[in-house]
Amino acid sequence: MKAVAEAGFQAIDLVPPDYLSLVSEHGLAISAIAGHQPLEIGLNRVDEYDRIEEQFCANLALAKSFDVPNLIVFSGNRKGLDDTKGLETTAGALKRLAPLAEEAGVTLVLELLNSKVDHPDYQADHTSWGAEVCRVVASPRVKLLYDIYHMQIMEGDIIRTIRSTHELIGLYHTAGNPGRNDLDESQELYYPAILRTIKETGYHGYVAHEFIPKEDPIESLRNVYKRCAPFLSAER
Repeated sequence: MKAVAEAGFQAIDLVPPDYLSLVSEHGLAISAIAGHQPLEIGLNRVDEYDRIEEQFCANLALAKSFDVPNLIVFSGNRKGLDDTKGLETTAGALKRLAPLAEEAGVTLVLELLNSKVDHPDYQADHTSWGAEVCRVVASPRVKLLYDIYHMQIMEGDIIRTIRSTHELIGLYHTAGNPGRNDLDESQELYYPAILRTIKETGYHGYVAHEFIPKEDPIESLRNVYKRCAPFLSAER
């Protein structure tokens, strides 16, 4: 945490509950925490609604206490559920949770993950599906977590998608592809253009780096900050 702050970052993402106080003590914000677990059993299951709401309410209380702006939520795996029905049940769960989030001033971000490499059978694996869920729920506090690494694997066309969908995106994650490693020249995503596009949309939220360092983690943190800071405002 000391290294993160010294590198210039403003916040840490996906902080486990036991570490929330420690992050604050280091002068860092918390950009997001999980709203429920596990990601494989999620909002697309009506029989899981009660369990998820109980977890969600506990995490929402933590978010309010530590001024966390985002709670990450997950569709869950398909397990034979077709995308039309899965969209209906996922939206149904979010309609149930959205009023609580609106009252608390916290945004629920539905994470888009790839089902090709890292999360087989995960349902929210395309931007268009997740965007339609958000439109059906129609709450200003229900948006997408657009993970650039995951969506590069599933569909590519990153910059065009950001431009057409940015009003529904509440949080961004990054990583290099292939390998989910550093945002360097050895991977196929050109982050200067992607980050410039995010800034041009008027986005004022966090861009969280969720990559696996190939070498020294602290040096990787410093390098990614230097690479990305010129393309994003200081408030992120």
